[in-house]
Amino acid sequence: QVQLVESGGGLVQAGGSLRLSCAASGRTFSKYGMGWFRQAPGEEQEFVAAISWSGGSTYYADSVKGRFTISRDNAKNTVYLQMNSLKPEDTAVYYCAADAIPYGLLRVVRQEYAYWGQGTQVTVSS
Repeated sequence: QVQLVESGGGLVQAGGSLRLSCAASGRTFSKYGMGWFRQAPGEEQEFVAAISWSGGSTYYADSVKGRFTISRDNAKNTVYLQMNSLKPEDTAVYYCAADAIPYGLLRVVRQEYAYWGQGTQVTVSS
């Protein structure tokens, strides 16, 4: 079945950058929208970014707009989250997710995604 594996998390100083990767397998990757969510300590999971099945449309949470960029390489079955100008408030476990249906709209709600990775920790120090 569908498997998603995140990588690229780690410890970085405020103002630094990280690139997260999410490798997908198990179904035709190029037909499905993808998203990134995060969960900070003591907080509920929140939406971060989404990208359409074609890569032609993206959407970002206000908290990361202008700093994060979501992209995908369908030939590599991989979606990325480039994170620049990182802040301590960005500290969280970041999760990759795949849409439940092919050719769907951009999704911002957790329940609209069917498949999830295990998460990767991002820690931003002051």
